[in-house]
Amino acid sequence: MLFYATMAFISVFFCFAGNYLTGQSMMERPLVVGLVTGLLMGDMKSGILMGAALEAVFLGNVNIGGVIAAEPVTATVLATTFVIISHVDQQAAITLAIPIGMLSAIVVMFMKNVFMNIFAPVLDKYAREGSEKKIVALHYGSWIIYYAIIAAISFIGVLAGSGPVNTLVNNIPKVLMNGLNCAGGLLPAVGFAMLMKLLWDNRLAIYYLLGFILTAYLNLPAVAVACLGIVLCVAVGMRDAELVELMKAGPVSAGHDSQTDEEEDFFA
Repeated sequence: MLFYATMAFISVFFCFAGNYLTGQSMMERPLVVGLVTGLLMGDMKSGILMGAALEAVFLGNVNIGGVIAAEPVTATVLATTFVIISHVDQQAAITLAIPIGMLSAIVVMFMKNVFMNIFAPVLDKYAREGSEKKIVALHYGSWIIYYAIIAAISFIGVLAGSGPVNTLVNNIPKVLMNGLNCAGGLLPAVGFAMLMKLLWDNRLAIYYLLGFILTAYLNLPAVAVACLGIVLCVAVGMRDAELVELMKAGPVSAGHDSQTDEEEDFFA
């Protein structure tokens, strides 16, 4: 069990800390976190499936300033770990990931808004002294401390929580487990709804209707719908580029070109 707890710690630290070290490279997204966790724990298939499912749940998760709605990295790591080592049902694990993400968000907010402030006076002191090396050392040292504490949540959760979670799942009544499975199936819709609330525009309604028809009536998988979406984006982008070129050319130039083309066709 210590091995899995250590792998969970490494997964959180690598994805969460690496995301900000590489300039917000999206390593903290559940799709990547699930892959890394599954790879470290020897079940990459389960990791990818859990990451894809939780990506849909946390798709609309947006952090504004110091306010964090949910912390998807810890939630994805713990949910994926429970699926792999405790054989928790995937839908039930998705449901458990929501409260885990919310509790982790409280810890992250405390770390950002309270704990990390203790380093501010030290940083000011080094800045007044003009000690660049000490500032760099403090920067990376506090970076390690900050993300190590966050990663420790997963380490403790796996080390102390996998047994109780397994026992809890085995003793959950079938009716309640069915309810958790249904709730887990609805959560991706909630994630998409949160994203649509941020991006919705009446001009996008036609594309939403098209995606609904392709999925609900033609039973196309999400990958196929995404590929069709890419084709539409390219087609619309090319059309918009042509319209921009026509607007730059102006009505006079466009009319002149049209007249020239007609004359060439007539004398050809």
